[in-house]
Amino acid sequence: MAFGILGGKFLSFLRVSSPIVLLRKNNKGGMPYKEDREAIEQMDLDAGHSDNDVDAVSHIVPPGDEGFGISHEGGEFEVFEDLADGLAQSIGYRRVDHRTRRDRIEIQTGHWELQMDRLVQAFLDFRLRDGGEGTPISPGNLTNVVYDIEVVDSFFRRSEAIHAFPGDLYPNETLLRHGYLGCSPLQPMLAISVRALSTYRQTHRTSPRFSIEAQCKTLCHLHNVPYFPYLSTQFSAAYDAYLEICRRVDHQINAALGYDAPNSRLLRSCPACFYKLEGEPELEFSSFVSIDGNNSLKRLGTTVRGLSERIDTRNSLSDRWLTPEEVDRFKDEVKSRPSPKQADEADDSDDWVDIDGELTGSMKCVDRWRNAGPEERKKMFALFDESGIFIASCRHRVVLLVCDMIRSGELAKYPLALINKLLDILGSKIGCAYDIGCAFATTIENSSLSPRIKEELLRLMVGAFHGHAHNRLCQLHWHPLYIPGTGHTEGEGCEHVFSSSNDLARGTRHATGFHRHQAIEEHFNFWDEDKYANLSQYLQNHYREAVAAIRTLEAELHIIQEELGIADDDFIKYFEAEKAYLQGLKEPSPVVTLKGQYVKALIDLSQCKKEWIDARAAANSVFTSVAPANIHTAIARVHRRVDSAYAKLQNAETLVGSLEESLNIEERWTEASPDYKEYYQQNVLTNYTKALDELERLVVMRLFELTKMSTSGTGYKLRRQIGKALQRRSEAIRNALARYNTQAARLDPPRPALSWKEIVDYTFLGEFDLLRHSRADIRSEPWAQPARREATVKYFKLCRAREEIVCLNVEIRRLRTSIQDEATHFETTASLLAMSNPPLCAELRRKSSLRAAINAIHIRRLDAIERQPYFTGLRGVGIRLGSSESLAVSGHQDTGCDDSLAMDGENSIAENDNDEVGDDGDRELERITEFVLTLTD
Repeated sequence: MAFGILGGKFLSFLRVSSPIVLLRKNNKGGMPYKEDREAIEQMDLDAGHSDNDVDAVSHIVPPGDEGFGISHEGGEFEVFEDLADGLAQSIGYRRVDHRTRRDRIEIQTGHWELQMDRLVQAFLDFRLRDGGEGTPISPGNLTNVVYDIEVVDSFFRRSEAIHAFPGDLYPNETLLRHGYLGCSPLQPMLAISVRALSTYRQTHRTSPRFSIEAQCKTLCHLHNVPYFPYLSTQFSAAYDAYLEICRRVDHQINAALGYDAPNSRLLRSCPACFYKLEGEPELEFSSFVSIDGNNSLKRLGTTVRGLSERIDTRNSLSDRWLTPEEVDRFKDEVKSRPSPKQADEADDSDDWVDIDGELTGSMKCVDRWRNAGPEERKKMFALFDESGIFIASCRHRVVLLVCDMIRSGELAKYPLALINKLLDILGSKIGCAYDIGCAFATTIENSSLSPRIKEELLRLMVGAFHGHAHNRLCQLHWHPLYIPGTGHTEGEGCEHVFSSSNDLARGTRHATGFHRHQAIEEHFNFWDEDKYANLSQYLQNHYREAVAAIRTLEAELHIIQEELGIADDDFIKYFEAEKAYLQGLKEPSPVVTLKGQYVKALIDLSQCKKEWIDARAAANSVFTSVAPANIHTAIARVHRRVDSAYAKLQNAETLVGSLEESLNIEERWTEASPDYKEYYQQNVLTNYTKALDELERLVVMRLFELTKMSTSGTGYKLRRQIGKALQRRSEAIRNALARYNTQAARLDPPRPALSWKEIVDYTFLGEFDLLRHSRADIRSEPWAQPARREATVKYFKLCRAREEIVCLNVEIRRLRTSIQDEATHFETTASLLAMSNPPLCAELRRKSSLRAAINAIHIRRLDAIERQPYFTGLRGVGIRLGSSESLAVSGHQDTGCDDSLAMDGENSIAENDNDEVGDDGDRELERITEFVLTLTD
């Protein structure tokens, strides 16, 4: 019994839906009762209660009596059962049950699978007769009561008489036609309404933290019954079956629409990216994606809890997922470094097991990005079966591909597998942003994909936000700001996806592999639908921002160019000159480094000699400068001082002698020596570089903490902790800034001092490398002058804004054409289904009604964009590339969308410049910068 105790007794429904009757119907050859009974015992495992088959006494019919019959009157088996109970109790017999429940899920899945096709048809029949409130309209010709069953809905809990439909073979088939779904496949004692299951599905999709347990507790409180854990198990079983039914219905609809071809889902996921038209301008990149890994969606293995995982071969994955076999194809592409050593202390801030690698000082990207390090560093604690996911998303943040990271960190095989799949589907000229795109370019160059990458013209880059934490030379090569054709594409789409998917972590950490995949797949399906619904808003916002950027930057650059007397070509020259300068810099040779250390050792030796002389002078004057009463204490103190000074002097002499021997210096340098003067400045520069490195380290850590601070899902306590850490970091940065300015003033010539306002700007991170390597005075170089450098950045921003307009003009027309073609295709398909499959036709029309409402809003927004005087694209619909249909190219066409479906607030969409949707992150960087300034005031 579930959700309360019913007063009535569970009635027999052997006449229609008993397992015995079902077995006999299928047993035309006359299956013996013994085989019937063995099959029923197997079904008992599926009854839905955890205590049905643990301590039960099994009564086996004596040999030779397998044909023991049951009369029409009945009661014979109950008599036999009473006799067996009495006999077992009299002799103290207790059966030992050697069965395990490890395959219980698999058996239950098999029973669901046998009837799934019939359940899908029953579900479509229910949806066809649905009165709009989740309750079907009864045919009115059903009179026979099959059985009473407890049903649970969001608004009621009651015992309901279920009437049989002609031709039904399974209880759940009948239940579905009445709008319910049982919690077990063959002998349901409880049924959940389809309305309640659908409500939970949509609630969980919009709020991933809302678990099945929370839903069951909600129902318990609504219906005034206590909660028990087995209720969640029952609800979960019904919910799994419901999702499988919905998945198969979607598959039938896609097949009817012709959307079941390989990779069709990806190519239809974002019409702005992939719905290419004839005669449209050729873009620098045919498509733009971002890839990244995330370790929030880890799953604990059952062995950690001392359990053996139950067998579950169900698969809820779409073609969005790459299989482990597809990923492992690239597992040997990167060779591990020999003999790694495990770090003594693990970083408590994450779950990675670090292993030291041999890293050079110049590899700043490796130092800052864990996933750019060697493969040995990317290990995961053994308690996780899946350590996260690795995804690819388009520039409009639609999730394209996903794969599991299995018992490892962010290995190179995951991005290699995704890029290989993207090349298979999307072809050439793909722009791909990855937070370690600079280091990954070397990896992919040495992989088996290298020839294909060169042939298909794949262009790697780093994200616009994370790119500022890379060194300056890396930014000049890999940052989107300096790559033609990127427009305003930020390359951080995966971060937006993860900010939402992180909410799934609580529900998937201890889930089974199937339920983890099911939750992730459901979330990403809804995420993609949501991104499509906001697609026209994305285009409208970006168009408005690009136009505003062009107006502002053109005016500013015009003034700057007049004052400095420079042209557009000069900005390109400045960019190339800076890149050439940074590429020409080299690390100092070991000999130069040793000579700098030698000068420092001479300075330390001179200081030690002074301390030694002062200590001896203090010892010689102790008897005259100290009162007789304190003479013993004073002597002991000066004795320790003399010994310490002498030991330091000896160590300094030893170090100087060792360096002189290594450098073959026969005569010790003095302050008047030319070599001493030269390398003294080198020593000053070393101190300056150390101060600069410390300042940069603190600023980069601040940037990463700001990123975590703005991450959706960061708890209140963690947010406060990060806020306090940022305040402490601010004080540390101020101290490091003071030390830097002190060392900068000692250089010859002195470096200009930095201000707090300059370094809190995240874009200033790229200037650290210029300051670090400026051993020579480059302030006279035009490209190094602050005004020209700022103007150069504005110039590249202007170039990207103009590219964004070109890209948006193409995407706007693609979306409009896609809506037109889709509406026509849906209507044609629905007309054909109306004759061949009315239930499926009704379901298609039901689903297309929401799509039509969304498309009506899209059309209004696109019309608003095209009415603006600054719009420079082609108006109207186009012709899909490769399509044989002839569509008008000019003028507004009938899109098949009813404008009345659009929401009331859309009438003023063109005038509403502040129209925003949900969690759109277009101005995230500006908000972070403002947060920095307010935090440190």
